[in-house]
Amino acid sequence: MRRDEATRRPARKPKHAYHHGDLRQALVQQALVTIQEHGVEALTLRQTGERLRVSRTALYRHFADKQALLAAVATEGFALFERALAEAWGDAAVPASRERFYRVGRAYVDFARRHPSHYRVMFGRFVDNVAADPALAGSADRAFGVLVTALEALQGVGLVRRHASPELAVSVWACTHGLAMLFIDGQLSRPDLDAEAMVLATLDRVWDFLTPR
Repeated sequence: MRRDEATRRPARKPKHAYHHGDLRQALVQQALVTIQEHGVEALTLRQTGERLRVSRTALYRHFADKQALLAAVATEGFALFERALAEAWGDAAVPASRERFYRVGRAYVDFARRHPSHYRVMFGRFVDNVAADPALAGSADRAFGVLVTALEALQGVGLVRRHASPELAVSVWACTHGLAMLFIDGQLSRPDLDAEAMVLATLDRVWDFLTPR
């Protein structure tokens, strides 16, 4: 082999270096691992790139700073959240019912327990200005919209009292969010506590609040 050919050969990447696939998504997934293991506060953009053995140039091509990475985590989380709630609510052609509402409530808490890292970023105010990120704001609005749509459908068949549905949705959100946080913070992990019974009891109280007086 001639010397000039050898000098043109690209240097080998370090062992275990990231070299294929969607780097942006890989960075998001690595961020979730760090959050799960050490908390959101421990996450840094540089460390995330180092764990994947990618160059700083490649890293900053996708995310300008930690806030941008957290916004991507939250955006993905809200998209997954919307899908989970929408699937729980089901076909819009099916009459609205208490059972369908309870499925949404269970899906809410189940999502938080299955995706605690996403959930903490989504609702922990770790992203400074959600409104400044159209993708994140849109993803969050669509997820919240599933709950608003469900309540409006329940109002339409007389099962939920007539009131501004976004305000009712915030009340439902507050109750289910509180329960979800207790679960993912380990406050409800005692063996003598029945998780399903606690979710059901909370949904019963929420339903009592929603029903016409």
